[in-house]
Amino acid sequence: MHNKTLRWIEASDVIPMFPTLVWKIQLERELHEAIDAKVLAALLDLRRELPPLAAGKGWQSVQTLHERDDFRDLVGCVQDAARGILRFLKISYQAVEISACWANVLAAGASHRIHNHPNNFLSCVYYVLTHTGTDTINFHDPRNQTGIIRPPVAELTAENTDQVVVNVKNGTLIVFPAWLQHSVDANTSEHERVSVSFNVMFSAFTEHLSKPLW
Repeated sequence: MHNKTLRWIEASDVIPMFPTLVWKIQLERELHEAIDAKVLAALLDLRRELPPLAAGKGWQSVQTLHERDDFRDLVGCVQDAARGILRFLKISYQAVEISACWANVLAAGASHRIHNHPNNFLSCVYYVLTHTGTDTINFHDPRNQTGIIRPPVAELTAENTDQVVVNVKNGTLIVFPAWLQHSVDANTSEHERVSVSFNVMFSAFTEHLSKPLW
């Protein structure tokens, strides 16, 4: 009996389906340094009467920072990014607005549990102050059924991991679907980590977009 190589494949391809997109935008240095200075000054004022954060603790501001004049330049960047993403996704309805904006401060040892942002279309995080040990954000696989069977892997790759870690630095803007679960590991630096979060939603949603599609 002769050994023969069975040639039963005429063509093969891997077809990516239903991608989860995350946009990473780096602001120009001159622009982000001006924005960062204004944001830090505003937060210093907001926290003036508060005691310093203890290790392992975090602080969040009110959710209306987008209404402040000193956040105007950052708000403009977020609005431009959101409109660009809508064009990229070929979404014909372009009227969106920021529904919330708040600052996050994490002291040494503090983390942010896994969560998402319901009742919004896009979410954003802008990084004002990062350090080694506090310069990442984690995104988690939204397909819960993939955890039913978890065989061991020889090497973690983009195709078999259930978590993606994105590195960030001062002036980085991350934009992602609001339903995508994300988290922040414990701050292992000795300094506070400062970021500003945004939610973006379609304007007049109930009047224009909430009608049944059938």
